[in-house]
Amino acid sequence: MIAWLKAFHIVFVVAWFAGLFYLPRLFVYHADATDEPGIKRFVVMERRLLALTTVAAVLAAILGVAMIAAVPAYLRTDWLRIKLAAVGALAVYHLWCHFLVLAFRKTPAAPPHSSAWFRWFNEIPTVLLILIVILAVVKPGGIH
Repeated sequence: MIAWLKAFHIVFVVAWFAGLFYLPRLFVYHADATDEPGIKRFVVMERRLLALTTVAAVLAAILGVAMIAAVPAYLRTDWLRIKLAAVGALAVYHLWCHFLVLAFRKTPAAPPHSSAWFRWFNEIPTVLLILIVILAVVKPGGIH
């Protein structure tokens, strides 16, 4: 049973990260867009991608909690506590993306930040992914 939970957890984590990698890239293009049809298209794409990414995040979280419920001893390990903190940071980033989607929707032709700012913003989930994967696979100082 735990193997099935883990497999689907990984599937939805991958989907969540895919959305969080692509959504800020859409922000970069939106911030550079100058034509009205293009700007409107980005507003729609951002809204739809955020919705799909949110579904993936919720399912990843539910399955993660189910795995912890199946093996509560993991909660006593430092690696999982650090991983959960990194996942919390990822959730904050996701929420930040949500507010950026709302800002773009409110004033589509006036981006809240420059495209250069969004390029840097797009790197945050990469750093979190590296940390989360290392913690989940290596489990430093924890049980395997």
